[in-house]
Amino acid sequence: MKKTILTFGLLVFALLLLFQMSKYSLIRGDTTIEVIIASVAIVFFIIGIYINKKSLQKKRVLPNEIDHQKIDDLALSKREYEVLREIALGLSNKEIADKLFLSESTIKTHVSNLLVKLNAKRRTQAIQIAKELQIL
Repeated sequence: MKKTILTFGLLVFALLLLFQMSKYSLIRGDTTIEVIIASVAIVFFIIGIYINKKSLQKKRVLPNEIDHQKIDDLALSKREYEVLREIALGLSNKEIADKLFLSESTIKTHVSNLLVKLNAKRRTQAIQIAKELQIL
C-alpha cells in the first residue's frame, strides 16, 4: 500500500515537473506548443502502459488442488463430500436432495455431520473452513 502511494506521488510530482518545464520552454520560446503537447501525450501514453502492465501482472490465484488426504483425515464420506460441494454452490437442502436423489432428511443429516466434522456452526462457515483446508 505504501509503495502504491509513493509510486503515484512520484508520478504526480513528475507530471507537475513536466508541466513546469513545458511552461518554461514555451515562455523562453525554444519550442512550439505542438512539441510540448506531443511530449505530454507521449509521457501519459508511457505511464498508461506502465500502469496497465502492473495491473496485469497481479498474482493470479490458481485453482487450488483438492487435498484428498485432508478429506480422509476429516473422515468425510463420499456422500458428505458431495453434499459439501453442493452447499458450496449455494443449493438448499431440497435442491441438493433432488439433485442427488436423496430425501431431504438424509441431506439434513449429512449437513449436520459436516458441521460437526468441520467444527462449524453454519453452512457458510463450513464452506469457508473447507476452502481454507483446500478440500473445495
